[in-house]
Order: sequence, then C-alpha cells, then structure tokens
Amino acid sequence: MRAAVVRALALTALAGLAAAAACRPSTPPLTPLVIATGGEGGVYRALGEAFAATLHDRWGVHATVLTTAASIENLRLLRVGKADLAFTTVDSADLAMRGQPPFSTAVRISALAGLYDDYLQIVVRAGASISTVQDLRGRRVSTGAAGSGTEIVADRVLHAAGLGGEGAIVRSRLSASASGEALRAGRIDAFFFTGGLPTPAIAELARTVRVRLLSVGSIAADLQRTYGEVYLARSIPAATYGMEHEVPTLAIPNVLVVRSDMPVAEAREVTALLFASKARLEEVHAQARRLDRRAALATFPVPLHPGAARYFRETKVWVSGR
Repeated sequence: MRAAVVRALALTALAGLAAAAACRPSTPPLTPLVIATGGEGGVYRALGEAFAATLHDRWGVHATVLTTAASIENLRLLRVGKADLAFTTVDSADLAMRGQPPFSTAVRISALAGLYDDYLQIVVRAGASISTVQDLRGRRVSTGAAGSGTEIVADRVLHAAGLGGEGAIVRSRLSASASGEALRAGRIDAFFFTGGLPTPAIAELARTVRVRLLSVGSIAADLQRTYGEVYLARSIPAATYGMEHEVPTLAIPNVLVVRSDMPVAEAREVTALLFASKARLEEVHAQARRLDRRAALATFPVPLHPGAARYFRETKVWVSGR
C-alpha cells in the first residue's frame, strides 16, 4: 500500500514538472540586459520600463532600466558597455556612427527596429508674447537635458533662426519634467523637447497651465536641406494638448539600437519579444500602437542588426536582397 502511494505521489510530481515545463517559454533564456531610456516624463522611460517588465515576466530575464538624458547619453552608454539596448533618435545615431560632435569617436551600433516618430515641441504659456522661434531672443529657454537628443535639435533650430550665438537666449538644460515645473513656476519662458505624442510631462503641465507650441515653419525645410532624411515635416494635432490649431514642426524617427557585436541569436530574440509585447507597451503609452513589423524596417541611417533581420525574414516581412 505504501509503495503504491509513493508511486502515485511520484507520478503526480512528474506530471506537475511536465506541466511546468510546458508552461515555460521555449525561447532560450537571455543574459541580464541594461536598457538606456530617458528622463522622467518621457516616452522612452515609460516604454523601457514596460519592456523590462515583459523581459522578466516572459523569460525571467533581469532587465535594468537606466534613467538618462536620452539619446546622446544612451549612445555613450552603449559605446562603453554600460547599456545593452538604447532608445535614440536617428539624428543622434547618425552623429554617433560618424564620430562627430558631441561624440569623440565612432560608435558601432545596429538597429533592432524603428519605433515611432518623435516630435519637436517648443512649449510656451498660451498668453506669452512669444509667437515665433525668433521671439525667443533674450528669453529664458531650456534646450533639453545635457546629453539629450533634444539639445541637438534645439541647437540646430536656434542656429537656423539666427539665435545660435552666445547670449542669444538665457539657456538652461532641463529634463522634460523639470522644464514643465520651471515653466509652471515662471522660472523659464519656453522649453524644447522631442518626444512621442502626447509627451507625458507636457500633458501633465497642460492640465494646470494653458500652453501653446511654437511653429517651426520654414526652419523645417532648412534643416531637411542641411541634414536630410533624419528630419521630417509634420504637424502636431491641436487636440494633443488642448490647443486651438495644429502646429507645423519637425518629426525625428527613433529606433531601438544595440551594439553591433550583440550575438545574432540574442538580437533575434529581443526583437521578437519587442513585437510580442506590443499590447503591454500600448498600456503605458499610445505611441506603442505605431510599432509595426513592416514600418520597423525603416531604421535609416542605422543598419539593421543581422539578428533583427533574421526575425523579419522568419516572419515573412523582409526577404534578403529586397
């Protein structure tokens, strides 16, 4: 009788182990990953945290999310091996690959996927006597956190508007959240930020302060002629922050990138999970709805990682030689 009970318990345990094994993902476990995102109040941070949670829940991967100044700092972290994945705009990535300032040497990166477009947003109070970018002369302006992609675009826009000289504006370098707080408190007159729509920090500000966005106007065409396809002419819908009119501006595609030496198999699995986690990413920000396998192939000027290419071939999205 005792032997029969022992056998029954053993069979039950084996059945439980088999069921547990069946429930475990078939994907091989990945090494711990570090994701460089952005600052509080930005879309990069929200999506990075959600993706890290998916890595842990789906595969048991320990993923660390770094709060950063965003694109430029993220690319520097990749270069020195302190991050494995990074969100970045393509204009910042272009500078990194070329080793042009603010980078001292070239950064070898590859893209896993194109994500969505960031929009340049130049925020002022609705009642401010600031109607154009040129009106920022002599004003207190945040051009984005030091080491951010926002600062790259802000400098280029200010230069095109004739405000690139020393002392043309009273500059500060604040994150999106800090910029919103500073504008609310009257410590600055305007701030630049590039991010998905709506940017959480700007949406939070707009709930208590009526805001207006400055049109980039003809400056957009100037930057396109100078820098090419890293900038796109787009408009921000009026309903985004309760404004009266849509606002012409620049859009900057952004991508999820890794070092070029990431193993092919690992890059393939991370890319696959990115698309498998779309629903979860959508829960934290609407921009994740734009994550699309076909659109994700548009990573210019960043080359697609061979592991990501393998995923897209396996899912019949991309064929070699296409």
